[in-house]
Amino acid sequence: MDIALWLGLCGLVVIDAGNDALVDTEFWELGAGLVAVTVAIAVSRRYPVVSLAIAMAAGFVILGSFGGRVPIWEAFLMVAVSYLAGYRQPIARPMLRVFAVISLVAVPVALLVSNDGFSSWGALLGLLVFASVTPWLLGRYVRQREDMARDGWRRAEEMESRQRLIADRARLRERTRIASDMHDSLGHELSLIAVRAAALEVAGGLDENQRQAAGELRQSAATATERLREIIGVLREDDAPTEPVHETIDELLDRARASGVLIESVVDDPLDGEPRMVDRAAYRVVQESLTNVVKHAPGAAVTVRVVRSEGRTTVVVTNAEPPAGPLPGRSSGRRGLIGLRERVRLVGGTLRAGPRDGGFEVGASLPHDAAPSEESPESQAAMDAEVGQSTSAKELERARRDVRRSLIQAIVVPIGLFGLVIGISGAVFLVQWYRSELAGADYDRMRLGQPRAELASVLPAGQRISRPRGVEPPVPAGATCEYYGTERIVFNLNYEAYRLCFADGKLVAKDVISEDEQRGNPDDPGGAGR
Repeated sequence: MDIALWLGLCGLVVIDAGNDALVDTEFWELGAGLVAVTVAIAVSRRYPVVSLAIAMAAGFVILGSFGGRVPIWEAFLMVAVSYLAGYRQPIARPMLRVFAVISLVAVPVALLVSNDGFSSWGALLGLLVFASVTPWLLGRYVRQREDMARDGWRRAEEMESRQRLIADRARLRERTRIASDMHDSLGHELSLIAVRAAALEVAGGLDENQRQAAGELRQSAATATERLREIIGVLREDDAPTEPVHETIDELLDRARASGVLIESVVDDPLDGEPRMVDRAAYRVVQESLTNVVKHAPGAAVTVRVVRSEGRTTVVVTNAEPPAGPLPGRSSGRRGLIGLRERVRLVGGTLRAGPRDGGFEVGASLPHDAAPSEESPESQAAMDAEVGQSTSAKELERARRDVRRSLIQAIVVPIGLFGLVIGISGAVFLVQWYRSELAGADYDRMRLGQPRAELASVLPAGQRISRPRGVEPPVPAGATCEYYGTERIVFNLNYEAYRLCFADGKLVAKDVISEDEQRGNPDDPGGAGR
């Protein structure tokens, strides 16, 4: 990018200053411009303050006399370097010192060097402000915005990591609940095995070997029960269980109705072949759904359907829209649904959760003979879609959207403003161009010595601002010259103008100043000073 910028600025210097340097032998502007551009771009990345000082010092070229031409290459150099300095320099104080020093130096230098005095000082100071300070502020703004965006993305990543930890903790908690259910069921069965083995050990009609085998079976069952208690004890959380042991779905619904929840339920009786883990998973789906209704949709009616068939149990819990709306305050972290999804996944089932008809619906399909399903990226994406994005993910997406919008604005807005300025300037230029046009027949009828008052009726309302760049005939002593356009069209690159010089209110000289002869146009051999 720096090399491309350097080549473009050097080309602009050659185009802007090269022609005059070849004609007027003023090579100093061309050489100084190429040196300033090369040095400023070369040090802009490592020493942006030095690069800014060089570019601003190059602006003093505007104080030179170029026959009415205003050099523009230094303005482009200052805009480019000032923007890069604001973007690459994190500390603003050195830049402000450069602005202050060069602005203070510009006043005495303009008064001593330039013949135009205060007007040149104003032009130089305006160039420093609009071509240097403004782009520097823009570059600094872009840098700060990118820094804030990077900091926001870093914080979003931290929040995402924290969110994953919370989700992992919810899954582990659900696995702990499963371990507790295993202890309650398997521990009870192992205890029954130990009791029956003990009864068998003391029963009559057995020989010594059979009694010894029954004793060993009783001892093994007791040992297994103790080890299961130790393992599950490690996995258990410190808090007490939130529901009675071995509570059925019907009993859970009765407790919820007793607390004031409006529930309409259709619950099939458990089948003989239904696994214990599937029954507990169905219980957890209903329990978590009712908990969410009480928390987030108070007063809403709930419909619970538990359908048991051969090989599958289906649970659907739907709540209507709450009469008074959702409770105000911070939204839930959805840890209950995350844990519930883990419980359903471990039995090989699928879970869906999302809004429905103004309320919310949770549904689970629980097969009786399936192994735990893999947690694929698709299932994780489905969970994100159903449960909702985390706050950090939403903030990250918003930051990215703002950066994209800023990039579009940074491209479209300057182009739009540039087009607007060009359009307005072009319109003003065309109006002034045609308002300053003097008819050729009127020019031919003018005679030297004719009073200006007699010519006022044919003279245009305004003078031509853009004049031919060439050597004019000498101005008569004591005369004041006025410039008017010819009938040449605006698209002709060789400018031409009438020069009328008046002294003591009389016309003392009339000339046609043209660029045709300077540029070697064979169609108009008259040339300058005709």
